[in-house]
Formats: sequence, structure tokens, C-alpha cells
Amino acid sequence: MIRWAILCLILALVAAVFGFGGIAAAFVDVAQILFFVFIVLFILAAVVGVVQGRRPPQ
Repeated sequence: MIRWAILCLILALVAAVFGFGGIAAAFVDVAQILFFVFIVLFILAAVVGVVQGRRPPQ
């Protein structure tokens, strides 16, 4: 996960160098898509966790 954070930081710095032009707009679109994908994955993981419940330690 830290690799993704570092990658996003580098991409943001590159966009800043280019003056927040068309590259930054493309990153905004990608960020919005990733946001919704991760929200869906979080909800699925939460539902699976609730359905499976906690198993007693053996």
C-alpha cells in the first residue's frame, strides 16, 4: 500500500511540474475511478466479514 502512496505522490509532483494542465485532469479522473472502486471493495469486504462472522480460536 505504501508503494501506491509513493507512486501517487510522484505522479502528483510530476503534474505540478507540468503546471496542473491536462495531465492533472487525467489524474483526477483516475483518482475518482479508483475511489469508487475501493469503496465498492470495502463494502464487499465488510459484507463478507459480517456474513462469515468471527471464528473461535482453535
